[in-house]
Amino acid sequence: MTIFETERLVIREWLEGDRPNFYEMSADKDVMKFFPNTLTNNECDRVVQRLKSLHAKNGCCFWSCEIKKSKSFIGLVGLNKIDSELPFAPCVEIGWRLAKNHWGKGYATEAAKGCLEYGFQTLNLKEIVSFAVKSNLNSIKVMKRIGMVNTMSNFMHPKVDVEHLKEHVLFKAHV
Repeated sequence: MTIFETERLVIREWLEGDRPNFYEMSADKDVMKFFPNTLTNNECDRVVQRLKSLHAKNGCCFWSCEIKKSKSFIGLVGLNKIDSELPFAPCVEIGWRLAKNHWGKGYATEAAKGCLEYGFQTLNLKEIVSFAVKSNLNSIKVMKRIGMVNTMSNFMHPKVDVEHLKEHVLFKAHV
């Protein structure tokens, strides 16, 4: 089921056919540079199952993202409800992760803009946050391009054990 479309992209629920591309993307060291590790196929399967459950429970998750014309899976993008563990919770975060061969084409910005619009207009959210490892300059550029504002409230992510990946920047967008 399609969640929403942008000019070039379809943001939709996960399909079984997404798994091989998700496996490949999640095993890519460049794609996973700002995560503690790459993911095995079994770990990817658990992620997809968790995302499907979150969508059913909350009406949002990190959905599958594909190119309209080719119907090619390019990554994930979406909204995720966070209830605890982070210093600014509860909140809804926006996030994205694209396969390396789709970087630099404006897809992350386009999909993220669509997610903000969906969150504010369809889900009636008043605020959406985004956070990234402090050195993840490309994600920070996307946050700025979609109109999010740096809160200047960096935090140490409690679920990250890798020292150089702990410090995160926090951006927010409001209605």
